[in-house]
Order: sequence, then C-alpha cells, then structure tokens
Amino acid sequence: MLALTRKKGEALVLNNNIEVTILEIRGDQVKIGVSAPKEVPIYRKEVYLQIQKENEESSSADSMERLKNLF
Repeated sequence: MLALTRKKGEALVLNNNIEVTILEIRGDQVKIGVSAPKEVPIYRKEVYLQIQKENEESSSADSMERLKNLF
C-alpha cells in the first residue's frame, strides 16, 4: 500500500484519468472528491464487498439449479 500525505485542496491522479481531491478535513473525517470517466465504477468499499458477496451467491450451483427449475 502506498501512503500519501495530502492537505485540503490537494489531489492525486490515478491511471492518468482519475483524480482524487481532498475537499474537507473535519476532526477524524476526510471528505474526498473523485473525478473519473463515467465508465469507471466507484464504490465505497463496504458496498463493493456486498456486491461481490451477492454476485458469488447468485452464481453458486444451488442458485443455478433454482434458475433452471424456473423454466
């Protein structure tokens, strides 16, 4: 993991087309802004992990068997 120090208003660039900017620092919270092309999905990590879990569950053999029984 790369750890960087940034101040309010400063940014970093990822992959030449994603910019992450520090918008506000208040106590132990940091507000960030992300500018990226529309085709780049951006999720909070907890949402991303839930999506991955649901995708795994829906592609399980049991789910596939239930889907076959529908038709």
